[in-house]
Amino acid sequence: MSEVTQNIGWAVVFSFVGGVVGIVLVLASSLVLPRLIERMTPNIDEEKEIARGNLAVAQYFGRIAAASIIGMSIVVGAAVLAGVIAALHG
Repeated sequence: MSEVTQNIGWAVVFSFVGGVVGIVLVLASSLVLPRLIERMTPNIDEEKEIARGNLAVAQYFGRIAAASIIGMSIVVGAAVLAGVIAALHG
């Protein structure tokens, strides 16, 4: 097996493992984040306010959740890319 083929194989492995870890982290952050927001705003019941139709709370909650998921995705994407680059140059 040539070195190029071996490096490509490692790049595929790093991409797959990084993708799986990334999916797990994004799902975990989307489960933990609502609880964290509720702890940070103890005087506001977000679920009740959203059910009542309070758009300000709904938009705040949605934007914070979306921003954290996007941020986590960027970090995971950078880690996967670094693994692929390390495998191809190794």
